[in-house]
Amino acid sequence: MQKKPTKHKTPKSSATVLSAQKLGLDKRTLPHSIVEVISTLNKAGFDAYIVGGGVRDSLLGLAPKDFDAVTNARPHEIKAIFGGRCRIIGKRFQLAHVYSGRELIEVATFRAPPKDDTHTTDDGMITRDNVWGDITQDFARRDFSINALYYQPIKGEVLDFCGAVDDIKNGTLRLLGDAKVRVEEDPVRLLRALRFKAKLGFEFDKALAKQFNDTSWTLLEQVSAHRLYDETQKMFTGGYLAPLLPLLYQYGAMSSLMTYAQPKPTRLALQVAKNTDERIASGKTANPAFFYAVLLWENYLHALVKFKKKGLPFHEAQLKASRKVFDAQRIKTAIPKFAEDFISDIWFMQPKLVSPKPKDVDRLSSQGKFRAGLDFLIMRESHDDSPLSEPTNGMGAWWQRYLAVDATSQSQMLSALGGGVTRTRRRRGTDTGIDIDKDAELLQLQQLSGRDDDKADDVPQPLLVVDNANTPKSTRPTPRVRQVDVPTFERRTYSESDFAKLLDNDEPYIPSVRYRKRQPSSTLSIKEREQGLTESDLQPSVPSSAKPKTQASKRQTTGQQTRQQAKPRETAQDTDTPKPKKRKKSNAKPRAKHDDQ
Repeated sequence: MQKKPTKHKTPKSSATVLSAQKLGLDKRTLPHSIVEVISTLNKAGFDAYIVGGGVRDSLLGLAPKDFDAVTNARPHEIKAIFGGRCRIIGKRFQLAHVYSGRELIEVATFRAPPKDDTHTTDDGMITRDNVWGDITQDFARRDFSINALYYQPIKGEVLDFCGAVDDIKNGTLRLLGDAKVRVEEDPVRLLRALRFKAKLGFEFDKALAKQFNDTSWTLLEQVSAHRLYDETQKMFTGGYLAPLLPLLYQYGAMSSLMTYAQPKPTRLALQVAKNTDERIASGKTANPAFFYAVLLWENYLHALVKFKKKGLPFHEAQLKASRKVFDAQRIKTAIPKFAEDFISDIWFMQPKLVSPKPKDVDRLSSQGKFRAGLDFLIMRESHDDSPLSEPTNGMGAWWQRYLAVDATSQSQMLSALGGGVTRTRRRRGTDTGIDIDKDAELLQLQQLSGRDDDKADDVPQPLLVVDNANTPKSTRPTPRVRQVDVPTFERRTYSESDFAKLLDNDEPYIPSVRYRKRQPSSTLSIKEREQGLTESDLQPSVPSSAKPKTQASKRQTTGQQTRQQAKPRETAQDTDTPKPKKRKKSNAKPRAKHDDQ
């Protein structure tokens, strides 16, 4: 059965016009951007007011973070007024972003309660909020009374429809209308109520206090995970995280925001929240992903232990544990990918910082996430009480000292860490008989880099002392020349008969290389030529049929016969004029022709 739509009743009350000067509001203290946007809308014939936290914080004497405007002009009309410096954003809640100089002013249109259930779910949650109305209807749509003050800086007036000024003076947080219906419309209002309580120190009224129950937190889990992540961004970077964190656990909100949430905050989370507020108070930035790394640290340790028990390598266990944690958390709040990488780098760096190798110290300190990983280690060293967390062995303090000292002291700290400058590779000169004391060499280098030139006694002594090194060159003894034994060979003489034997050798000398390529022109010796003999005289007459044919000669004969058969009959004219030989085509590429040739 479908739930009947909730009827929203607009309170029939007229606004109380208060003097801005009596309330302590001065137009001169406002930024020029918000005054310029309000005056431009008024000149165009529309009503415009400052509304929300800017008016509330100004009445409390706090510095407003920003100022928002509200008007009866529609978004397309606001776009027509401001032109190129206006941008329409939002689908569920359409807004206009107007740029005035370098500042951005958010301008909303007066809204009315939904007329039917076409823009709401069965539980009453508003899915679309673009029903336009007047200022009275817009007041009824405001969530908290302290945010329902309309300030007109040009006229110097403040419109109060519900006694919001009294609630601010009394420190009371009150939802306008039926508190249960307002939470059903937007369950994120419970998180906003906790934020206001932590920031302003206000107390809930009875109707609002009853809405912090399991039913309301179940409705919160139906909200988009992306919107809940944006809400956690505001909570973690608002500057009031330390008082807000216990409230999130106390009222049961953390179970809807985190997977496997613990019943109370850890010491590590409380200390990091305090340090985050101090950074924001001093004007520094704070990364919300760092606090997510703290909140999910316990879940990561549980997953890591499970994967290590399965026998996986340590790095693979780390990767699988981080993925499992992020997959479960992504259902609650959609953490972006870059934030997940930032958190993983912090977790993976912890064992490397606890037990670093001396040769990897410089590489670790130069990484981009080193500062965040070291801050996490320092916090763990003093406040991490998880039984699954490995001990830090005091390395957080060691890294702080290492980064604060000079290069000489850093070298000494690395030597004491266990690495020193001992090298496993063989150095030159080890086989020359020279014994070099490595510890003495290190001490000499440290003294040379850190000595004072005014103190002559601190000059280190050389490790390798060479005799007569400081003696003048003229008085040095002449170096002894090393005697080298030169081998001697027996002297041999040749007789006339030896030369005659060389002359009688009439064998022609044919190089082996040439012999393989071509046959000799003649097989006759010199004496046979002098006697007038020829090669035919030496060869016996053997008939051609008896001569054995080699395979090469057979191929040659067959080729000749084939050419003779294929050759046509030649005429007399063809016989007289020899045919030109065909030139073999070269495989070389033709040269490029240049225009200048």
